Amino acid sequence: MMTRLITALLLCISTCTYAADKPNMIFILADDMGYGDVSHAGGKIKTPHCDRLAAEGMRFTDAHTTSSVCTPTRYGILTGRYNWRSRLKKSVLFPPSNPLIAKERVTMPRFLQQQGYHTACVGKWHLGLGWTMLPKGEKRVAPDGKSKGKCWNIDYAKPITHGPTDIGFDYFWGIAASLDMPPYVYIKNDMSTAIPTVTKAFHRPGPSADHFEAVNCLTDFAAQSRAYIKEQAADTSKPFFLYLPLTSPHTPIVPSPKWKGKSEVGKYGDFVMETDWVVGEVLAELDAQGITDNTLLLFTTDNGCSPAAGISNLLKKGHKPNADWRGHKADIYEGGHRVPFLVRWPGKIKAGSSCDTTVVASDFYRTAADILDVAEKVPNDAAEDSFSFLPDLLEKGTSTRTTAIHHSIDGHFAIRRDTWKLILSPGSGGWSKPKGRDAWDSNPDGIQLYDLASDPAEQNNVHSDHPDVVETFVALLHTEIRNGRSTPGTPVANEGDCPFPDQILKKFPQLKNQTPE
Repeated sequence: MMTRLITALLLCISTCTYAADKPNMIFILADDMGYGDVSHAGGKIKTPHCDRLAAEGMRFTDAHTTSSVCTPTRYGILTGRYNWRSRLKKSVLFPPSNPLIAKERVTMPRFLQQQGYHTACVGKWHLGLGWTMLPKGEKRVAPDGKSKGKCWNIDYAKPITHGPTDIGFDYFWGIAASLDMPPYVYIKNDMSTAIPTVTKAFHRPGPSADHFEAVNCLTDFAAQSRAYIKEQAADTSKPFFLYLPLTSPHTPIVPSPKWKGKSEVGKYGDFVMETDWVVGEVLAELDAQGITDNTLLLFTTDNGCSPAAGISNLLKKGHKPNADWRGHKADIYEGGHRVPFLVRWPGKIKAGSSCDTTVVASDFYRTAADILDVAEKVPNDAAEDSFSFLPDLLEKGTSTRTTAIHHSIDGHFAIRRDTWKLILSPGSGGWSKPKGRDAWDSNPDGIQLYDLASDPAEQNNVHSDHPDVVETFVALLHTEIRNGRSTPGTPVANEGDCPFPDQILKKFPQLKNQTPE
């Protein structure tokens, strides 16, 4: 009896120490929220909880997403790999798209599972799901006969395959894609929580559970997140990782009644304030459970503010959602991919600190591995574009990242090193002007080069003055595409070639060769 008791006590001490040695990690991802939307960056919208993170942790001022739209950025976060190496060469997924992340890939949550973490995703997925379709092309018919939109051919009573729980998450609770894309139904692990019976349209019409309302999502995500944190705090045998991708302030812009009219800049501001409130709910639960000091929390967004927010009206009210950066969501310009990036880890990260190192959202993978001192365990064919910024967090050095490759909704490329940024597109590559044929007419060379140190607003295209810089950066881009990675390691293959405009390939034919050496 005594032997068994001693063994049990030793096991308890061992597991408790195990959890204490490894911090809990939380990654909160807002949707379509710009660099200037937070009040500590000059925004007119009150964001006290994001401001608290900045005051208690580190603010990165040169942080970027891997793409200027959502699906590819989410792919980059969870895989540590640029999305254009996958089959997704531009745009985003639209349900019922097939899963984007290969099932055999060692994702960041799967890697954390291997290090003893319990992992969860609460919120918006938008990386494709393996739905079971109804047989023989059948489509479900709503009882009222009004079956509009896509996704009525899904069998919602059957399990989902190749979803979050198959690529590294122990638990999932959320929705399939953006809040303006059907189906409108919550999913728990690999099952829909209800059978859609009505058509609803939060922009795009489609099947919806009768009780599902977009206005409730943030409240539900906050409640689910708090419940998960509380549950995991009670289990000291394992640290946890929570990935919390929110649906806001992306369209539909639907602040709940509690938040309507709270902002001086209108409905979008109300929704940003409610988004910030969710951050506060997470902070409150950490405090309530007494695990704040052993939790690293990162907050960022998936791209810049969208024009759907009514940017011109926001500017008239003195609010610059993308600060002074050029462009917005979807664009190759800084406003499309430069984002808020806040990291708090009490006792490890200096409170109120700021860092101007260039970091990318995909870098969290290797940063987490570095924190756990298991960087050597990351497989060669994983985290191919992820660099640890732990030295920056601890102010004991800096990230080894030397380049950052940006990507627009139209699949156009830019590459950044130091203060130089080369864009292989005649215009925005996205939604802002110049775009399309007008862009080619105004810039037939299809090349833009900016020195962000002297021209942060990307107004003075100096590519003709620095042909040597252009050639050097094209060579860098070519190498990083061809090698299938930007990190050190054995070259790996991309999933198909990355397309470039014919005009660009005519000038730089080496970009056609994308086979690893």
